[in-house]
Amino acid sequence: ARTFQGRQMALMMAWHTRFLRRYAAMVTSAFSYLHARKIAHRDLKPENFLFKTKADDSPIKIIDFGLSKYEEPGEKLHTRVGTPYYIAPEVLKRNYSLPCDMWSIGVICYVLLCGYPPFYGDDDKDIFRRIKIGRFDFPAEQWGSISRLAKDFVTQLLQYDPSKRPT
Repeated sequence: ARTFQGRQMALMMAWHTRFLRRYAAMVTSAFSYLHARKIAHRDLKPENFLFKTKADDSPIKIIDFGLSKYEEPGEKLHTRVGTPYYIAPEVLKRNYSLPCDMWSIGVICYVLLCGYPPFYGDDDKDIFRRIKIGRFDFPAEQWGSISRLAKDFVTQLLQYDPSKRPT
């Protein structure tokens, strides 16, 4: 087994936008690779990304493929899996495919940019209700200094219609 040194992404909530751009590019590239091979991770969250080293420019590693699934051509997935804040609406409806991972990446980016999730609640039921509605915003107090480019990127990833998300 390979061990990775470094910090978990979950500890890096105060990232500057330029670091997010770099890591978002790595993550989306990794998922282009996985999705081209029809592999859905299905449980993306900050804890499942590790920095390989302690260096500021460290590459990242995606871990915990225990819930991942190979998607047969034309197949839809039906098992509701994942961590509440990061689950895509179509996963809650139990009819989804690869774009569910891109939704999760959008939630992670949102959290990294402002420190809290776009869909929140007092319990899982409340969180799921908000995810099913799919509406989120960028409150000026936390998002006023965040670039339009970063907001557009998050908005694209959090498209309610999975067919409109980047892959």
